[in-house]
Amino acid sequence: MPKYVIEREIPNAGKLTSDQLKSISQASCGVLNQLGTQIQWVNSYITSDKLYCIYIAPNEEMVYEHANSVSEVFGIIDPTTAE
Repeated sequence: MPKYVIEREIPNAGKLTSDQLKSISQASCGVLNQLGTQIQWVNSYITSDKLYCIYIAPNEEMVYEHANSVSEVFGIIDPTTAE
């Protein structure tokens, strides 16, 4: 199934408290529960003003509910790719 990176703009995301992050996570899980079992949230990276989230879904349209932008992942590289 395809993997996607989504971008969510959240002002001062890097300064959110653990309780605020918990609330955001719970809201995301609630939306995903409504969308069904075909979409999976893998994890998110928090920056100063954005969240970059990794999702697995059958198509791009399913993840737009959560995103300001969506990009399909076509591959992953890391330091071992250089070997």
